[in-house]
Amino acid sequence: MTTVEEALEGTTPLAQKVRAGSPYRSTAELIAQMRALLPTLTEDEKVVTLNAHPRIGEDPSRLSTRSLQEQGDDTIPELERLNAEYEGRFGFRFVVFVNHRPKSEIVEVLRRRLGRSRAEEMEEGLQAIVDIAADRLRS
Repeated sequence: MTTVEEALEGTTPLAQKVRAGSPYRSTAELIAQMRALLPTLTEDEKVVTLNAHPRIGEDPSRLSTRSLQEQGDDTIPELERLNAEYEGRFGFRFVVFVNHRPKSEIVEVLRRRLGRSRAEEMEEGLQAIVDIAADRLRS
């Protein structure tokens, strides 16, 4: 069984708040609580939660087993450049629910998202964190 910390990539502020509300009667209730808690996070807590996730296209030797299974071990040099551009622009890590899509498709998603506002990206990234966690908790 996946723990809250495994689902959320560590003891992040979101994981701590979710854990404080346990126990949960079901996975659905746990996931709903994750979503409900997102707006209660401070700006700094949101950034810490986003930055806990590995970069898409990270060196496979630096990924958790779970992230490696989700992302695969192929590398695309452009992802490193785009990740750096994204982090420089927004001040936090790009997070997307890969869901077994090829990295070439994720490159296009990242390019599009670079044109959005910081607020839109923070919201999108945090929703992706919960989507990833939900997938992990259900599998």
